[in-house]
Amino acid sequence: MEILRELEKIIEGCGVFEYGVIAPKRVSFMQEVRAMCEVNSCGTYGTRWICPPGIGSIQECRERCLEYQTMLVFTGKYELEDSFDYEGMIEGIDRFKKMVRMIDKAVNPLLTTYLLLGNEGCDRCETCTYPVSPCRFPQRVHPPIESMGIMVSELAKQIGIKYINGKNTITYFGALLF
Repeated sequence: MEILRELEKIIEGCGVFEYGVIAPKRVSFMQEVRAMCEVNSCGTYGTRWICPPGIGSIQECRERCLEYQTMLVFTGKYELEDSFDYEGMIEGIDRFKKMVRMIDKAVNPLLTTYLLLGNEGCDRCETCTYPVSPCRFPQRVHPPIESMGIMVSELAKQIGIKYINGKNTITYFGALLF
C-alpha cells in the first residue's frame, strides 16, 4: 500500500516512538473501557464532546471506526524523573497532543477522509460547548483512543508494540484510521 508507506514516513517525521497497523474490524470495542472512563480519573467525563458520553455509545464509536480499512496505531514515549512525576506526565501529554496535531496537518493533504485519535481530553477551547451547543471545531479535535472503548494494552499486544516502555517513562497512544 503506497499510501501506508507515505503515512509511516509522516508519523516517523513527527516524532512517533513506535507504530503498528491493524484492520479496525480486528479491534475490540469494550464496555469495560467505557466503565473506566465513568470513574472520571481524568476529570473530563461528561464535560466534552470527545469524551463519554458525548462521543457516543460504544456501538456508535465502533461503527465510526469500521468506516475505515486501516488503523495506524502510534505512540509517544516520554521520560519522567520518577514514577510520581505528575508534571512530567502533563508535559508528556502536552507534547503528545502537539505531535498529534502535527500528524493531522501533515496527513490532511493526502487523505480525503480519516479519523485521528489522540489521548486524554480536548484542549481546543477554554470551555467546551458540551452539552449545550455543537462542538466548535469538529474537524480539528482528536478523541482519546480509550473514549472509543478500545483497550490500549490489548491493542498494543495485537500489533506488537510496547504498552510499557521502561522505568520512569510514560507512553501515550493515538491512531490514524483511513
